[in-house]
Amino acid sequence: MWFLLPILLVFSVLTIAPLAQSFVYSLTDYNGYSDNFNFIGLDNYITVFLDASLLSSLGFTLLYAFSVTLIVTCLAIPLAVTLNKAMWGRSFARSLFFFLGVPAQAIIGLIWQYIFSPLDSGVANRILKSLGMTTIQWLSEDNWARFCVIFVAVWMQVGWHATLYLAYLQTIPADLYEQARVDGANNRQQFIHITLPQLTGGIVTSMFLLMTSALKIYDLPFTLTGGGPGYATNTLTQSIILRGIGQSDYGLGSALSTLFTVACIIVIAIQMGISNAVSRRFQ
Repeated sequence: MWFLLPILLVFSVLTIAPLAQSFVYSLTDYNGYSDNFNFIGLDNYITVFLDASLLSSLGFTLLYAFSVTLIVTCLAIPLAVTLNKAMWGRSFARSLFFFLGVPAQAIIGLIWQYIFSPLDSGVANRILKSLGMTTIQWLSEDNWARFCVIFVAVWMQVGWHATLYLAYLQTIPADLYEQARVDGANNRQQFIHITLPQLTGGIVTSMFLLMTSALKIYDLPFTLTGGGPGYATNTLTQSIILRGIGQSDYGLGSALSTLFTVACIIVIAIQMGISNAVSRRFQ
């Protein structure tokens, strides 16, 4: 406990205290500048649930978080199994997939903004035109814009999480596979009964990292779509910054951040409960 005390002090000063202060401000009309503000009760929270743009931000944030977590997990595990096999250029392939997620998300968003430009000059539309196909309004249509944000996020993170799974794969004893082959198990049976159970720890860790980073995502949608068209790809973190700082409505921004914190705790608790239950089942 004595070793944990410095960490607890830093956590209390940098996290617990600001959260408590934000909750107090969420009950006021504080604008972030003036010391004169009034207590208004739950008015800010009522405004949050009546504001269509804020509800849209909540919906897209949850859609983004669950979609990216599920798709990356489903793609990263087979990719890691493939990269774990002996083949020519394996080290280069591992490095290539890993370095896709190294650049900052803001930079990646700007690059893909040029690729997915809805104009005919966009790279994706140029390819479609060269194939004689109709161009697509990638970032100027609601559903296509949501697809683009989720696609880029998956493209960026699947290699990194495959590397994480690869580390777990290399700890699985080879004797298990040899014994399974002797018993007549095919590749599919080996994957289901040996590989997946041995990867439960990696799956729990990977999904936790994916969910926590996805819930607080800001820079990728902001640089790729700017939150548009309209509020189609607006995230909760972007709404908090826009309302609290951009529009000097610190009370409303604090209320939104408080609700966001509670929502994150609930989602992560549910995810960890399911992950731990699955982990105990395989063990």
